[in-house]
Amino acid sequence: MLPQFNSAFSIDCVIFGFDAGELKILLIERNEEPFKDWWALPGNIVGENESLDQSASRILHELTGLGDIYMEQYYTFGDVARHPQGRVLSVAYYALIRLGGDKALKPISNYAKQAYWVNIKELPRLAFDHQQIFDKGLEKIKRRIKHQPIAFELLPEKFTLTQLQNIYELISDKKLDKRNFRKKMLSFGVLKDLDEKQKGVSFRAATLYRFDKRKYAKLFGKEISF
Repeated sequence: MLPQFNSAFSIDCVIFGFDAGELKILLIERNEEPFKDWWALPGNIVGENESLDQSASRILHELTGLGDIYMEQYYTFGDVARHPQGRVLSVAYYALIRLGGDKALKPISNYAKQAYWVNIKELPRLAFDHQQIFDKGLEKIKRRIKHQPIAFELLPEKFTLTQLQNIYELISDKKLDKRNFRKKMLSFGVLKDLDEKQKGVSFRAATLYRFDKRKYAKLFGKEISF
């Protein structure tokens, strides 16, 4: 016979977005104890009739109003004392979404007062062990971006090469040579030149591109050395 367990499963999400040249994550201001009024990662207890993926999708929808978001499970946090009210095991997901320019969101949940996009370099002190969860999530996408086209999940459908390079620099936290970066990206043959230029900019308008998912899948499958 299996022993009785007094523990719960939760989901915590590191939701990344790219806006105005900044890499950001979505934080919530907690509306209940413990850590009331603290900033935290979006998360909640897994529903009795939910799978882990279903729970993560629900939480993302409650806070962003969006569905069909790119997300991936990346780690499980299970330190005994990570939650002051008892044993809680947390399965962490990272998600990548395209920002629409609205920094503040109204979450459809009573455990959060508000949700807000924050630059990853300006994070406040976070509740629970959420700083550790964020650090692990950032480390994960740093590795992923080298081999999978996850950067395009953060970009608008039409983007410039400067925007693309900016995302790679922000995630990898290092400066890249402009000429070499563009030469390599264009050499893969998965960026479609749209013969369009940026509009409404005060500087010289750059050419717009689109990522060709079908061509990428046909040529490379799941991985490539970006």
